Amino acid sequence: MDTRADEPERGSAAIELGYPFTGTWLVQNSPWDRIPSHGTSLFASSYAIDFVPVNSDGRSAPVTPATWVRPEPVERFPGFGRAVRAPTEGVVIAAAHAMVDHPAFRGLPSLYYALTQQRRAALGWPALAGNHIMLRAGDIVIALCHLQRGSVAVEVGQTVHTGDPIGRCGNSGNSTEPHVHMQAFAGPQPERASPVRMIFPGEPPRNGSMLDI
Repeated sequence: MDTRADEPERGSAAIELGYPFTGTWLVQNSPWDRIPSHGTSLFASSYAIDFVPVNSDGRSAPVTPATWVRPEPVERFPGFGRAVRAPTEGVVIAAAHAMVDHPAFRGLPSLYYALTQQRRAALGWPALAGNHIMLRAGDIVIALCHLQRGSVAVEVGQTVHTGDPIGRCGNSGNSTEPHVHMQAFAGPQPERASPVRMIFPGEPPRNGSMLDI
């Protein structure tokens, strides 16, 4: 049974964060709509959330007949390469940037891509996260995933402040189109850590809501 995220587990850890971007973004897989938000509690992902960069029409990219039948170049997506910023002050404990940005999968290609997800999960969290950054804020780690190859602008051991540019939105790892996957957990290894709830300014970011930051 799904647990409503506005009725959190008693005693569960939480951290207040800013949004890791500016501009207009669409919320998907929100823990304010269901827990676990991505349909699994593996890799401390129960409270993870996805943010998709969109244009002024609320679309991540134009839809054409080809969208439904074949993969699309990520360069067609206006949000590909949009700046990602630190959601809090913290110390960088991981920074990966060498994974390629693969084509985007919408329509029928997305169904095929979903069938291959188990294979990626078997390779471990880094294969799912793609290019990513992990920030330690006290005892909690915040991960920002699926970043653009070569865009990571921080190094392990570096202290960053809220709003600092740290990378760019990409389509690496387990991602169907350019977006930022964000999650928090207690401990440096998501395979063994406990998930941590994230609290954002203003109204809870529910599925389908549009954020204009």
